[in-house]
Amino acid sequence: MESPFLRRRSAGERANDSAFSGFLLLGFSNRPQLETTLFVVILIVYFLSFLGNGTIILLSRTDPRMHTPMYFFLSNLSFMDLCLTTCTVPQTLANLQGRDKTISYGGCVTQLLIALGLGGVECVLLAVMAYDRYAAVCRPLHYLAVVHPQLCLRLVLTAWLTGFGNSALQTALTMTLPLCGRHRVDHFFCEVPAMLKLACANTSVNEAELFTVSVFFLVVPLSLIVVSYGRIARAVLTITSARGRRKAFGTCCAHLVVVVVFFGTLISMYLQPPSSYSQDVNKSIALFYTLVTPLLNPLIYTLRNKEVKGALRRLLRASADSRGS
Repeated sequence: MESPFLRRRSAGERANDSAFSGFLLLGFSNRPQLETTLFVVILIVYFLSFLGNGTIILLSRTDPRMHTPMYFFLSNLSFMDLCLTTCTVPQTLANLQGRDKTISYGGCVTQLLIALGLGGVECVLLAVMAYDRYAAVCRPLHYLAVVHPQLCLRLVLTAWLTGFGNSALQTALTMTLPLCGRHRVDHFFCEVPAMLKLACANTSVNEAELFTVSVFFLVVPLSLIVVSYGRIARAVLTITSARGRRKAFGTCCAHLVVVVVFFGTLISMYLQPPSSYSQDVNKSIALFYTLVTPLLNPLIYTLRNKEVKGALRRLLRASADSRGS
């Protein structure tokens, strides 16, 4: 059942639609009894995600033992996750608690540009991290020569430029569609599929283009990751020591978990037929992608990583010593 607020807002839109310069984010308004619970849960997860990713960035910059290609890529992943949650969560929290569930046109464009761009960046970045693990396991004697600082910087820049280049194109194609007075976005943030539903023109070309780009950003990096880990598995199986095999596989398990969770979520969002899921399911998947996945990344990498935990202990010890002196 539609909430009284939305009924009042709909009447307002019908009365003075031409004066409304933004969008109404319906979010979870069809279930108002859940809004307070969602607000508390999202706020807690956002705080933990901010703390975890911020800690990884701080450690990778301050601890000399973590000045390696792996942690350089990981710090970029954490920075990307911080940007993604900050792009979507504050607006969602404001809409859950407040009566005004609108977002300005400029805010919607910015949200669409950043969220879509960061999704593309992470796809490419995870493929880069798979290559890094391949070089570390399969070519350990030449690892630092192969994955040198200049290459690391080029790969990261490629990820960011590719992701945001595509995002700029997708945002322009989406936001130039005629809306004919439609401003009610059935989602908790501005994303392409939800925005395409507002258009009063034929969007088949946009949908086909979005599907093609999604295949490129999801299937191609995922294929490279599968190839990298196939070679890693073949190299590890040649190790005679059981302890050596466990250690080699352990260095890659965290990355594999992140890959499965991230790509599984995005494939469910962008490579499924539009009629496969209800809109509530789509919102749940998007919430998992924008909120839970950024929290899982620091948890997975830190809980199973002795180097990160050691760096955190050294940082806390140094902080305690400085306060004591």
